[in-house]
Amino acid sequence: MAPLPLVRRLALIGQNFEGAVFTTSLGIEDQLLTWAIAGGARNIRIITLQTGRLFPQTLELIRDTGRRFDLEIEEVEPLALDVERYVERYGLDGFYDSVEARKACCQARKVAPLKRALQGAGAWVTGLRSGQSGYRSRVEFAQWDEKFSLVKLNPLADFSRSAILELVEKNRVPVNPLHARNYPSIGCEPCTRAIRPGEDERAGRWWWEKNQNQECGLHEPAEAVAATISGRAVSPGA
Repeated sequence: MAPLPLVRRLALIGQNFEGAVFTTSLGIEDQLLTWAIAGGARNIRIITLQTGRLFPQTLELIRDTGRRFDLEIEEVEPLALDVERYVERYGLDGFYDSVEARKACCQARKVAPLKRALQGAGAWVTGLRSGQSGYRSRVEFAQWDEKFSLVKLNPLADFSRSAILELVEKNRVPVNPLHARNYPSIGCEPCTRAIRPGEDERAGRWWWEKNQNQECGLHEPAEAVAATISGRAVSPGA
């Protein structure tokens, strides 16, 4: 059985999960999903976590993408009090000092805002792929996320990076210019560097931490509850 084309995957999500929310970091995977949503699932709400520490290129891309696809990308900000408490305890850039401090920063600027944004959502759509890192190698098309008590849908689970690049080029999807400078995964500016040859795609995230999974706390291992969105995991359709 051939896998479903990406636009069709998103259309099915939009039809079957009322109130679905897509969270975009404006990375290349998420930009491709935004293109697919614009093409067949415009009822899916799109949000991005405006952490206050994003690259200028990412901020510009938020505006450009909204105009290009005539879509609203909602910017969800952390609570000012949460950020103030973090800075008082750890310092503005205290995340470099310990894993505890880094996770506390991610909690204040990303996890807590996302919890607020997902309240009442019918499903959570993400750009996770199994090939992004060893930690994500078991990403399924659909998973139950315990932290947010939601079905998490990953329509790019079986996509390779080359397949992503091919569709992006074919459809002229706008992408972050940092990708061309060896930033395959882009988060907050102080916590992201370019990767070196041979490193996995997420090696540039929180690079100063050793022997840690390169995650911020948004995505945790979860039990797969279905794998029927795309058919078999083979070369994805266009």
